[in-house]
Amino acid sequence: MHIFIVYSHPDEYSFTHSVLDSFILGIKESGHTYELSDLYKMGFRSDMSLDEYKRESSQNISLPIPVDVKYEQDKMKRADLIVFVYPLWWSDCPAKLKGWFDRVYTVGYAYSDDHSESKIKIQKGLAICTAGHTEKHLEEVGVAESMRKILLYDRLQNVGIKETELVILGGTANKEEHVYKYNLERAYKLGKGL
Repeated sequence: MHIFIVYSHPDEYSFTHSVLDSFILGIKESGHTYELSDLYKMGFRSDMSLDEYKRESSQNISLPIPVDVKYEQDKMKRADLIVFVYPLWWSDCPAKLKGWFDRVYTVGYAYSDDHSESKIKIQKGLAICTAGHTEKHLEEVGVAESMRKILLYDRLQNVGIKETELVILGGTANKEEHVYKYNLERAYKLGKGL
């Protein structure tokens, strides 16, 4: 299986980066291949240009798709599974990852005005989200359900990715070592179990 990982965090020494490393270790030990887009490291531009907006709002769909967007779409074409690894910030993903969806899900690729089928052929999507709050708390206040609706339904299922899962690695706000270890083990097992 070939896995495309979209990672979004600015700090390479963050807990979220440790989660990414643990997940990738599991992937390697399972014998799968992977490709990584580290959005901050690669300087991915998250905001649409005026031409991109005009293309996506169907004012002029003949405008070209930017090269960096095509690279991301090519990575998706090679993948059997797409995985998003990111922290929870204000009940959603970082703006850079939101911008990835805004720019990479282009008209004629992820959706179309005539409601024809998406060209995204990946069947499985996984989101691994780190959070300061516990998963229980995020469920109780409705944030976890909101995350599932927005990420799993709108950003994945809505473009043809049929099997989706959100894994919240939470409870890190208190900086307890056993919580970090537990979550890193979960990330490793997720990669190993693919």
